[in-house]
Amino acid sequence: MSEIRVHHSLYEEAEWELHTIRDFIRFSVSEMSGHDVFIGHGTEDVFAEATALVMGNLNLEWDADPEILDARILPSEKKKILAMLHRRIDERIPLAYLLNMAYFCGLPFFVDERVLVPRSPIAELIENGFVDYFDEDPEAILDLCTGSACIAVALAHAFPDAWVHAADLSAPALEVAALNIEHHEMSSQIDLVQSDLFAQLGAQVYDLIVCNPPYVGAASMADLPQEYTYEPELALAAGRDGLDLVRRILAEAAQHLSDRGVLVLEVGESKWSLEQVYPEISFEWIEFERGGDGVLVMRREQLLQHQAVLTRAWRG
Repeated sequence: MSEIRVHHSLYEEAEWELHTIRDFIRFSVSEMSGHDVFIGHGTEDVFAEATALVMGNLNLEWDADPEILDARILPSEKKKILAMLHRRIDERIPLAYLLNMAYFCGLPFFVDERVLVPRSPIAELIENGFVDYFDEDPEAILDLCTGSACIAVALAHAFPDAWVHAADLSAPALEVAALNIEHHEMSSQIDLVQSDLFAQLGAQVYDLIVCNPPYVGAASMADLPQEYTYEPELALAAGRDGLDLVRRILAEAAQHLSDRGVLVLEVGESKWSLEQVYPEISFEWIEFERGGDGVLVMRREQLLQHQAVLTRAWRG
């Protein structure tokens, strides 16, 4: 019997024999573990992924009261859960795209293939209010390479008296960003700007620039799990060493920061490459309590101190 027929038969059996939320979470864990799906788009392990899949199809919070786990599921709900589980395993589509939902800083965001799935460790900094970097809250903030606007919206929640620019080159990404800004009723606080990094921002300066740009190098792009192929390549690929945009951001950031301005820049797996390109600079890397790596912080005066080196590396 072919694997496809065995798979189909197993799902028919599950539809008949499983009844509760707990049953379907357990079944989803077993199925995803057995088929080696890649976990890393908004959930941390296969149990969290299974819980999100089942709860999302039932319109329940992913961290709902455990007492609800023994509630029985309707036949129509069973079909929806199993159909999505089948797609998650067979097509390797990230769960966030199947649900059109991802959480960032505890807030829900609409996502689809026009934007990356939110997963930046910068969330921890936002939740802590950047306490190590500001004596007084920032008043002007830029979320550069905003994508879904998850960082911009979270920043606006964290600093309700600040105004926020959310900039991105991608028009499709900005469409998604607009949906999320409207959903969170942040239109009066967040302005969307289509911009090639700083190019369309004029002489505007900010107290805080947060940027999660494309930073995946060519070798890593060729070896990504299948799930990543659903994400926009424009938001991932960044040249041979993953630093094509990072070089430019570092070279231009100082002129867009106020005197007390701070740049928070995520470079992820390109951290090693960055340190090789700029051996003269001792970067400050953030240590996250909840995990994550490759996020640096530079104040305006530090950027100005190294301006010649940063410009030379960008210009080549």
